[in-house]
Amino acid sequence: MTNSPHPGSTLTEIDWKLLISRIKAKQCTPFIGAGASVPNLPLGSQLARSWAEEFKYPLEDSYDLAKVAQFLAVDGDPAFLKQQVEEKLKNKPAPDFREPDQPHRMLADLDLPLYLTTNYDDYMYDALASRGKMPQREICHWKTGIKELAPTVFGGEYTPSSAEPLVFHLHGFIEQAETLVLTEDDYLEFLVTFSREGNGNDQFLPDIVRTNLATTSLLFVGYSLADWNFRVLLRSLLKAFDKSPKTKSIAVQFAPPAVDKSENGVKRAMDYLDKYFSSISNKVEVHVFWGDAHDFARQLRARMG
Repeated sequence: MTNSPHPGSTLTEIDWKLLISRIKAKQCTPFIGAGASVPNLPLGSQLARSWAEEFKYPLEDSYDLAKVAQFLAVDGDPAFLKQQVEEKLKNKPAPDFREPDQPHRMLADLDLPLYLTTNYDDYMYDALASRGKMPQREICHWKTGIKELAPTVFGGEYTPSSAEPLVFHLHGFIEQAETLVLTEDDYLEFLVTFSREGNGNDQFLPDIVRTNLATTSLLFVGYSLADWNFRVLLRSLLKAFDKSPKTKSIAVQFAPPAVDKSENGVKRAMDYLDKYFSSISNKVEVHVFWGDAHDFARQLRARMG
């Protein structure tokens, strides 16, 4: 990874121009994470701590949503866990999509044909609809039974376009709680299923999604490089990256969670993550925006005019 920013800086001018050129050519696929839904919905760590306190989680890692969710699924049952998710996430005030720099609104205005999300909410879908588009929703068939709960939108003549974009929920959708990737067991099953992609399991990802993963630049919005969820996701996608003859360019929004909050401490955290992501694959080139999703939305909109 080259031209890595230092504390207080951001993407280089070349990085911005590359990203904007890919967007204008419709060669960019956004990935939306939990940070894009803040403050309307809690982060995974906030939800985990809330559950851990309420249900007396017995271990120290009360910030880890997958582990706390696993505890609830074992101590209660899966139906109880899904009910808790719905209570925590449903009926929250939606973002104001009239605000130009709201992250989902900004992404909707990019006029792209495909949006992938690991969030359970419907904010990306609603943001697209608010901009006069006719979005379609597809839920990843990562386990047995989801196909019956959420049939594919590709049964007819539908092809994602700027006017009728596809929102692909990789980790499930809150209105169909059985589809959520939430517990440790869910993540393991998801990864195992993903590993079989292309080997008799082509229904896991629709053709259009697999093609975009292999041929477009990915724009991650609302993720942290240090989050386990992001690392699992990125490693899951390496197989798709390896199908591409060119190095992928990825922009990530990130606030470094360094123990030492001094400039030197933050730089050490950044340098570590820089080396880590440079080493996992020669197909992945990570260009990092140091800030949150709202900051990124403001800067991208200003640069695109």
